[in-house]
Amino acid sequence: MAGARTRRRGGVDYWPGFVDALSTILLAIMFLLSVFVLAQFLLSQEISGKDTALNRLNSQINELTALLALERSSKQDLEDQLRGLSANLSESVAERSRLQRLLDQGSGAAGEAEKRATVLSGDLDEEKKISKRALSQVQLLNQQISALRKQIAALEDALDASEVKDRESSTKIADLGKRLNVALAQRVQELNRYRSDFFGRLREILGNREDIRVVGDRFVFQSEVLFPSGGADLNPAGLEEMSKLAGALLELGKEIPEEIDWVLRVDGHTDNIPLSGTGRYRDNWELSSGRATSVVKYLISEGIPARRLVAAGFGEFQPLDTGDTQDARDKNRRIELKLTEK
Repeated sequence: MAGARTRRRGGVDYWPGFVDALSTILLAIMFLLSVFVLAQFLLSQEISGKDTALNRLNSQINELTALLALERSSKQDLEDQLRGLSANLSESVAERSRLQRLLDQGSGAAGEAEKRATVLSGDLDEEKKISKRALSQVQLLNQQISALRKQIAALEDALDASEVKDRESSTKIADLGKRLNVALAQRVQELNRYRSDFFGRLREILGNREDIRVVGDRFVFQSEVLFPSGGADLNPAGLEEMSKLAGALLELGKEIPEEIDWVLRVDGHTDNIPLSGTGRYRDNWELSSGRATSVVKYLISEGIPARRLVAAGFGEFQPLDTGDTQDARDKNRRIELKLTEK
């Protein structure tokens, strides 16, 4: 009986530690579930398919897996504790049976045996309650672990689906890029063909004049052909040349398909001699822009749609000839026409 009291004290001292361990496990589970909810929220925000989001989710899954392993270890400890309680319960049952036999053997020890049996019976009931609660906690923990496993599996499925979607999107984008490049190349070739036709017609109309020439993909008029010195209003010769240009452009506009969004860009350029400042224009910027705008407005008056025309002034800052001679300055004073896409 002295041995029984010793074992009983050991059982009572062991229980607070068990409760602390169980509380710690429950707090860890709550923390784990909070981490999971946060991971799921981040996944819903970052599922755009970026590699950085995928790497972050993989890292979170690794952390959750580590936490799950920790919970498994905690569960094993809890099960070990439960087996210890079961052993104590078995010892209490055995002691209760022994005391019951003592009650049957003699009336002298009946009172003490009955007292001990009553105490042990109460302890046994209490330990049964504790064991029942512990079993409930273990079952709840198993359910939470199972739910966590399902959530992790769902996350892995979502990641796999996202990776597949990213690969499909990358393939589609690459294919779209190839088709777009082919389409753009076809558009450029088609526009180049119309540009060649346009330049050919202008050559036939304007004749082989030294002051009107083709430079690369541009048709170049020397400013003296179109404007008076220092002015931006078309002179009579300029009106005549621009009228021919408008006629050729109207004929070409009928042939160019609607899906080609073409424009005729009119660029004004001057030489590097500063203006006197007493005239209508203060500097070469304004003069070059005014001349380009004057050409555009005249073409509009001849029936060219305004949306097909662009005017730009470059002043003296894009010369054809960088020399500081009169011949170089004559070349640099010009109006350039370029047929291009928007």
